[in-house]
Amino acid sequence: MSDTATITVVAIEGFPEVTAGRNLGELICALADLESGDVVVVTQKIVSKAEGRLVAVDPTDHEAKRRLAESEALRVLRRRGELIITETRHGFVCANSGVDLSNVEAGYAALLPIDPDRSARGIRDAIRALKSVDVGVVISDTFGRPWRRGLVDIAIGCAGVAAVVDLRGELDGTGRELVVTEMCVADEIAAAAELVMGKASRVPSAIVRGIDRSWFRESSVAREIVRAHGEDLFR
Repeated sequence: MSDTATITVVAIEGFPEVTAGRNLGELICALADLESGDVVVVTQKIVSKAEGRLVAVDPTDHEAKRRLAESEALRVLRRRGELIITETRHGFVCANSGVDLSNVEAGYAALLPIDPDRSARGIRDAIRALKSVDVGVVISDTFGRPWRRGLVDIAIGCAGVAAVVDLRGELDGTGRELVVTEMCVADEIAAAAELVMGKASRVPSAIVRGIDRSWFRESSVAREIVRAHGEDLFR
């Protein structure tokens, strides 16, 4: 990307309450003016709602919430009080297996999509069929980070735009060869979109415009972001 490139992030407003079976690609097309080269970021929460990934749970029953989080985990890594850190079947390391009670009807919890990359492909295919534009799609979720305070949105699914851009072998500004640099552009896109979506504004989607077109890939998955166990120094 050139030094003079401009990135624009636009909130997609006007979303109704999303229920199971809703076609998110169709809904986004009705609410937004999309252009080829856009990246559409969609929060995990509305994807889970559209895919029927809501389950009943008593928010005051801590034991029930713990059992639900453990049922969604591949393994439990750490425990502290009511908080558990788990590895999900997707390979994500996160709090409570991503089970979330915020922005859902009282008495229910949202579970992560079964296959967020497939979810992203479905939205992208629907947009392309309806609008004849070629966009990338990122499914975002809010994660904490080891050794750093605060939360940030990351990509848990993507389609049409690279998850990771490998810059190894290219030259830096001083002419030195880059040896280890791999940019997780899908996470950067997700974090940028969150700045206009917020956590309490009921804006569950945004357009990120101006992304380097060389980052667009017909075949891309967020699974490649997950570090293999053999490369992980902390598990």
